[in-house]
Amino acid sequence: MLSEFKAFIAQGNVLDLAVGIIIGAAFTKIVNSLVEDILNPIIGLVMGGVDLTQLKVVLREAVGTAPEVAIRYGNFLNNIIQFLIVAFVIFMLVKAANKSRIAKLAAATA
Repeated sequence: MLSEFKAFIAQGNVLDLAVGIIIGAAFTKIVNSLVEDILNPIIGLVMGGVDLTQLKVVLREAVGTAPEVAIRYGNFLNNIIQFLIVAFVIFMLVKAANKSRIAKLAAATA
């Protein structure tokens, strides 16, 4: 059983997945920093000094110990920006991989 487990772990797909997860986690930090530290201040400046993450519609003010009820659309916009950046980068990576694969196939048949 241990030898089967070692063979499973040594497969390329498992190692590729592990590398992808680690790089994905690091990339997420970079995208979060890009959005929160660079893009949000620029968007806020254009909007007249508004902090994008603080944009909200208050449905009910806080009363006593009951917290406020609000729709925090600024956080939602922030997450949309992050998603679009990640999706664009993944698109570019897939496009480059497909182009490389086509070039390898063309070279192999030539």
